[in-house]
Amino acid sequence: MGASRQLTAPVSNRRALEEVMFNRRYLLAGLLGAPLLTSSLSLGGAEASDGPQEFRIGYQKSSSLLVVAKQQQAFEKRLAELGVNNVKWVEFQFGPPLLEALGAGAVDFGVTGDTPPIFAQSAGASLVYAASSPAVQNALLVKQDSPIQSVAELKGKKVAFGKGSSSHNFTVQALKLAGLDYSDIEPAYLAPADAVAAFTTGSVDAWAVWDPYFAIAEAKHGARPLVTTANEGLDSNSFYLASRSFAEAHPDVLAAVVDELVGVAEWAAANKDELASISAAATGIDLAAQKAAIDRYRIEVHPLSDDVVAKQQAIADTFHALGLIPNPVNVRDIVWNAPTN
Repeated sequence: MGASRQLTAPVSNRRALEEVMFNRRYLLAGLLGAPLLTSSLSLGGAEASDGPQEFRIGYQKSSSLLVVAKQQQAFEKRLAELGVNNVKWVEFQFGPPLLEALGAGAVDFGVTGDTPPIFAQSAGASLVYAASSPAVQNALLVKQDSPIQSVAELKGKKVAFGKGSSSHNFTVQALKLAGLDYSDIEPAYLAPADAVAAFTTGSVDAWAVWDPYFAIAEAKHGARPLVTTANEGLDSNSFYLASRSFAEAHPDVLAAVVDELVGVAEWAAANKDELASISAAATGIDLAAQKAAIDRYRIEVHPLSDDVVAKQQAIADTFHALGLIPNPVNVRDIVWNAPTN
């Protein structure tokens, strides 16, 4: 992108976003008076006057909603009303290191795919689920000229994906639907930057990754998807998580952040072209690839429903049965509930 490109939405779209945010603020009193999320975990209240000096957000290039929230300063404006005058943004390449930082208290809030929270909870990380969203698409990719035409043909092959990432679970589930066991492949645990090099040089036979890396691989590296999360039985969720200590100390701030994020999602769903432009400009990702990723992304933010919790629990149970996490976890134990007063 050109250095002179402005990272500001057109006035009409910016006003539309601000109107959504303004209208949602009137709901916050009700939000704080009833559970925000369906869960068994209630976190104690802290007075707004005890608000933090800083709010630290972990995000990824695939986190389009957080990218647009950052560009529009949505959280900065909202949290200033609560006395939080410094919002810090920290970029991560994928979910596991983000959650390591979250569990260690290095960031307060972040978003990942479905698998990283399972590993983090199993490892005893101090975090909570704050909201959920349909995930961006994952794909199991091969090179355009690969003889492999189906997931079943990956038996005995080397497949790259990030360990503990959403693509880890996607790979497990795709293999299962194809009649293969996880042990039927040779996993290559690689972060996206390393995986793309292995993929393009032929060091691995297939690569599982999420958008926008999926879209970039299609456009730049001739990648061909064998299966994606759009296929029946392979859809997944992303999760907005918070440090447990932050959620306990500042529930009013976390409730305001989630509420603001819902408003950002409403605006983004109605303005996908503008979302793609903002994301491309902010991340340096080619606009065509960013647009392809966003066009196939269902943009919503919700409380964690019973169905979402059950699906996340099924992932946890599968990973424990495979020996990928050392101990069982109860997902519902760390689902956040907004304060009731």
